[in-house]
Amino acid sequence: MRIRWTYAFIDRPAARADGAAAFWTAVTGTRRSASRGDRGEFTTLLAEGADPCVKLQGVADGAGGAHPDFCVDDVPGFVARALRLGARPVAGHQGWSVLRSPAGQVFCAVPWEGESVRPPVVRGSRLDQVCVDVPPSAHEAETAFWSGLLPGWDARPGSRPEFHVVEPPAGLPVRILLQRLEEERPVSAHLDLACADIAETRAAHEEAGAVFVAGFDHWTVMRDPAGGTYCLTGRDPETGGLPQRPRPS
Repeated sequence: MRIRWTYAFIDRPAARADGAAAFWTAVTGTRRSASRGDRGEFTTLLAEGADPCVKLQGVADGAGGAHPDFCVDDVPGFVARALRLGARPVAGHQGWSVLRSPAGQVFCAVPWEGESVRPPVVRGSRLDQVCVDVPPSAHEAETAFWSGLLPGWDARPGSRPEFHVVEPPAGLPVRILLQRLEEERPVSAHLDLACADIAETRAAHEEAGAVFVAGFDHWTVMRDPAGGTYCLTGRDPETGGLPQRPRPS
């Protein structure tokens, strides 16, 4: 079961979706597609000369967050695999399905439509990761689920004890990071950008309407104009990995 393409979905309250779209198109160097869906709730961020890998959904309830979409040749086969590993069905649509991981994180299985060209790095940053924030009681099971769901992906411990990376093969644009929380609360997800220079990217995002939330050694938490939090991380925007440190002479 091969994953052909990946999307990061930005989920924001429907009343704020236009503001979210204006912000995210500005910081990713994309343009907004026409809206679609029964309520006009879906839009795609279109990249010039490349295939899109980010979409936005205006949600009717709640504060939103983020979720991944996996594009496959065989949607029913992928769904069956996910259910065997512990996922739960949420909704079936014509040709695509919505599911929840064992801890409750939403993700979708959708048909592959030939996407293959990854969008470039834009002004030193790239939106490339959906980070799933997992309560401690569910972390072991959630790590096993995501590690088993995506054949050919490299599932491994991250740079800190609370992180577990699920990295796709080269060419796929969105990877998964599992973060073990310190407290028990419902699972959620947010977006991460890989940044060559966090301070420079932060300044550009603040100019576009984001606000600073908190700063740490290797990442900065921001809030977009629609109220959604996301992180600017000190990773190589070309590879998604940690920057190569020079070897001591």
